[in-house]
Amino acid sequence: MNEPRRRVELDPDSVERDLARLVLTVIELLRQLMERQALRRVEGGELTEDQEERIGMTLMLLEDRMEVLRTRFGLEPEDLNIDLGPLGPLL
Repeated sequence: MNEPRRRVELDPDSVERDLARLVLTVIELLRQLMERQALRRVEGGELTEDQEERIGMTLMLLEDRMEVLRTRFGLEPEDLNIDLGPLGPLL
């Protein structure tokens, strides 16, 4: 006996939002890692004042763009903190 195939009902609006959530979560993870690395380099005295200023401006711009994208897709910052089950939250 063949069992009928189950069809997955997908809502285009939900798929777009879920995909945006996943992509923005990855970007936020990378942004936080870059920020931590920049702070280590600043604290270690590895950067010139000009480099520190450029990194700071770049991170602020990235944070602003993330806010615009979150707003566009109706997401809050906490929506990007995916629960990894036994490992805990991602961010």
